[in-house]
Amino acid sequence: MALNRLISCQLVSIIGLVSLLLLIVQTNTIMQKGQIRVQTENIFPIIKKFLYSDHEIFLRELVSNAVDASQKLKTLHGKGEAKGELGELRVDVVLDAKEKTISIIDNGVGMSGEEVDKYINQVAFSGAEEFVTKYKDASIIGHFGLGFYSSFMVSSKVDIYSKSHTGTPGVFWSCDGSTEYELYEVDYSNRGTKIVLHINEESAEFLDAQRVKGILERFCKFLPVAIYFTDANAEKAEAKEGDATNAADESEKVNKPINNTNPLWVRKPSELTKEDYENFYKELYPFGETPLFWIHLNVDYPFNLTGILYFPKIKQSFEIQKDKIQLYCNQVFVTDEVKDIVPEFLMLLHGVIDSPDIPLNVSRSYLQGDPNVKKINAHITKKVADKLEEIFNNDRKSFEDKWESLGLFVKYGMITDDKFLEKGNKFLILEDAAEKGKFYTVDEYKAATEATQKNKEGKQVLLYTTNPIQQDAFIQAAVGKGYKVVKLETMVDAAFINNVEMKWEGVQFVRVDADVVDNLIDKQENVDSVLSKEEVEQAKKLFEFQVPEITLTVEVKGLSADVAPVIATRPEFMRRMKDMASMGGGGMTAFYAQMPDEVHLTINGNHPIFQALLKEVDADKQQKQARNLADLALLSQGLLNGGELTNFINRSVDLLK
Repeated sequence: MALNRLISCQLVSIIGLVSLLLLIVQTNTIMQKGQIRVQTENIFPIIKKFLYSDHEIFLRELVSNAVDASQKLKTLHGKGEAKGELGELRVDVVLDAKEKTISIIDNGVGMSGEEVDKYINQVAFSGAEEFVTKYKDASIIGHFGLGFYSSFMVSSKVDIYSKSHTGTPGVFWSCDGSTEYELYEVDYSNRGTKIVLHINEESAEFLDAQRVKGILERFCKFLPVAIYFTDANAEKAEAKEGDATNAADESEKVNKPINNTNPLWVRKPSELTKEDYENFYKELYPFGETPLFWIHLNVDYPFNLTGILYFPKIKQSFEIQKDKIQLYCNQVFVTDEVKDIVPEFLMLLHGVIDSPDIPLNVSRSYLQGDPNVKKINAHITKKVADKLEEIFNNDRKSFEDKWESLGLFVKYGMITDDKFLEKGNKFLILEDAAEKGKFYTVDEYKAATEATQKNKEGKQVLLYTTNPIQQDAFIQAAVGKGYKVVKLETMVDAAFINNVEMKWEGVQFVRVDADVVDNLIDKQENVDSVLSKEEVEQAKKLFEFQVPEITLTVEVKGLSADVAPVIATRPEFMRRMKDMASMGGGGMTAFYAQMPDEVHLTINGNHPIFQALLKEVDADKQQKQARNLADLALLSQGLLNGGELTNFINRSVDLLK
């Protein structure tokens, strides 16, 4: 039954019980005045301030009711329980700004006088206090016809004209928002219901045609019954001008429904093509790029869930837009804030989900504990992981081509969701920093570096770069030693490295510039130095100077002659903390962000340049040359800025004179 369907749907938007009926009964002639049987002294203020935070919701409520009344009639007609021609089921929203009215008209089941009395007057609760107590932190969906009463948020008076499909006399009901109403028979010959809202002064914004049309397009874009919007004043103006051509154009616009009654997600995936999915994406996001791929959700047990989730293209600029997933209930738009329903890492996806099993109310704080929400959340995570694994297994080249965008989703998911982490290990790929287009899974990387990249503790050392261009010299040095370096350069990689390093057994991440190449895997013995002990001390003293905001330590080592004369490295742990702090990390990362950079200068005593430098008799020139060598090393780490960079340039010019 329609009402039961709505109650189970628990959607604020489909509550009104104006056009939606369960009992179709014959009634005698009715003419009465009376008081709505509820303690209403405080009900209308509650409706205005408590029930809905956005007053524009009233239009969604009433149109949704009208659609459901149409659906109800269609069901009864299919069962042979409704007589007469079904005709074209439609809902008309007519704005008459001059008369200050909005009318919502349907040709659905309609109401008899008894039904109006039952569903409109007999608001079945004892008073405002009980309402607040009982429903403040629980779902109010499907209770007491409150959807219809949302009309009083914007109206000084509401009129109802209705005629039941059973043939009982038409009825008229009117109320000005007080406890008094009128209800009597009228000569209303059209099957269905017409609700006329007399818009109050405070809500004059809803007399603007673009405002009303915008609300309809937002909330009712995919309702299953055709919805037509008419601006009565615009039509009158066209008729008065007598412009037949323009009038015809306007008529064509008026006769075109504002909604798509058969959206893609309610159709069978087997009936749809690639072009269908891409065109629907354009319908949802007219200015968006073609998505990478999509997932069609269709679940009917143990909960109901349909929808389409799209993976958008994400460039390295990371201009990411969240809140692009629209939540519907039986094709009625609810919200695009789905934080508690969709896993956090999938908030970057676009698309639609539709479920009658998600409890939606004024206060949504209890959503996280709802069992259906947890099941839906877990199901969406599984479907996304399965789809990624399927693409990886069936078309790895295509998967690799899309990795620039996909990598963000995968890594973010592996950080925030342990179940996704487990599945993600199968399709996470790492791009080689030295060989363009070469990718490894974690297992493939381990196999390729088993013999060369294990440290003394037996851990596999995973060498990575966060900036292949800036760290190219370090990459080339590592590759020259037979090591493999991968790119981890996105906005989530700092957190990703810290997270998975704790969860993956036997793996240690080391950035390629964390130490001189000879020490990246294990601390090894120095190559024999060509410098005497005295020359080592002399070289060390040349580099004992202060650099603002940097704590320098200096060490002279015997490295290969082809290694740079001075190498600047930063401790892995401290640099990671600073990288995370730069991405907005709090707690201890914020503490480390305030500390000066720690830089270790390794002086390669075996480099030929020191044979000449140590013999330089001009002390000033010798000091400038040493400082320039250090600055070149700092520059490679991006640590030479401002005044120090200016000094380096000027000093270089002096040395060239």
